[in-house]
Parts: sequence; C-alpha cells; structure tokens
Amino acid sequence: MKKEQIAAQLYSARDLLKTPEDIARTLPRIREAGYTAVQVSGLGPIEVGELKKLLDDAGLVCCATHEPGDRILNNVSEIIDRLRALDCRHTAYPHPGGIDMGDRDAVRKLARDLDRAGAEFREAGIELSYHNHAGEFYRLGDKLALDILMDESAPENLLAELDTYWVQVGGCDPVAWCRKLASRLKVLHLKDYKVNPSGQPTMCEIGAGTLDFPGIVAASDEAGCEWFVVEQDTCPGDPVDSLRQSFDYIAAKLLS
Repeated sequence: MKKEQIAAQLYSARDLLKTPEDIARTLPRIREAGYTAVQVSGLGPIEVGELKKLLDDAGLVCCATHEPGDRILNNVSEIIDRLRALDCRHTAYPHPGGIDMGDRDAVRKLARDLDRAGAEFREAGIELSYHNHAGEFYRLGDKLALDILMDESAPENLLAELDTYWVQVGGCDPVAWCRKLASRLKVLHLKDYKVNPSGQPTMCEIGAGTLDFPGIVAASDEAGCEWFVVEQDTCPGDPVDSLRQSFDYIAAKLLS
C-alpha cells in the first residue's frame, strides 16, 4: 500500500456534509488530514457538477462511491452518468436493505441481479463491488451468504468491497478473506475493531483496536487491491480528527 492509495470514506463525516456549504468547508479539512482521495457516500443533496468542482478545489479525487441499492439494480444508466461526471470508475452496492439474507433463494436472486447490473457497468468501464456487513457471514447450508454472492456471480461483473470490521463481527478472519477474494478485491474498507468494557463490539481508529492490519494490508497488496478506504461509522468526537488519527497511524506503520 502506498500513501496515494489511502482514501477517506465520506460517510464517516456525514454529519459535517449535509449541505453544499458544509461540503465546501469539510473537504479541505479531509485533504489537510493527509488524504488525496475519498469515497463519496453519505452526503446531503448536491449537484454532481458542483461536487466535482469542490473535490477538485480541495485536491481530492473520487476513487469510488456508494449508491442506493435499488438504483444500482434498476437505474444503471443514471449511475454511470454520475460516475463519469465524478471521473470515477468504481461503485459499490452498500447494503441489502429489504432482502432476507437468511433466505438462500433470496441471496441467490440478489447474486443474479448484481451480476446483471455489474455486466452493464462493466460495458461502460465501471466496476461494481458488493460491500459486506456481518449478516453476509450467516451460514446457509454448506455456504456463507457472501460465498453464494461471489460464487453465483461472474468475477468480472461483481467485485468485493470487503469491510474489515464487519468481517470480524461476522466471526471470520479479515486476513483470510482478503486472501480468499484475491483478484476481486479492488477496494478495501479499513475499519478497526475493539470491544468496550461491556464486551460489545466497537469501531475505532486504525491502530486503536485489535485487527491485524499489517497482515490485512499484506494480503490485500498481494491480491492487487487498488484503494484502501478508511471508514469509521461512529467517532468519539470530530470525525475528521478520527480520520486524521487513522491516516497518521497508517502512514507511520503500514506503508510499503
């Protein structure tokens, strides 16, 4: 992993990105924290051309986006236009809202639907990934739900945007999954894991938890990962401060 491959997931700072004015104030702070790339997600309403200008003015590139799941499945052409306007070639299906991940047939149908959408994106030069949470590690007979999604879609149509925290919460090993996904892992969500005094899983800044990030990064580099996206859904204070802390740890400890 090189410094220019580190990105910030804007969802982490969503409370500071509700209006165009908020976005104009916050993007330069993220650049000052060390990031040169971001994943666009969680922003309030803003016209895509204005967003692209604000990103350019702040010295940030859009490496990927999250788009609503129903739009990914049903409005591919609109998303293609949006990504082209952002000069971005990667998006991810963020969450299987409304889909029973404990129903094997429903998971298989989702795999087929994502494969179809992914083929349309691929023809336009855009890559589609699936972003996991913990529920995809539920076992459905002889396979985990995430295995079904990957096995029943073509690797060229559906990649994996693996989230290290949720792999751990799901009871699996993030390093092993980085190796398992191999060439399908183009974007990785770096998110650390710890338990609070009550033993409940908690998100935290990179390096403040228990995940094996040297192993995660080594396995992801070997897999050919292109973007390492720092995300922290909940932060103890200002989310940009948490993003900065994570960046500083990565820059000091994990760069090749």
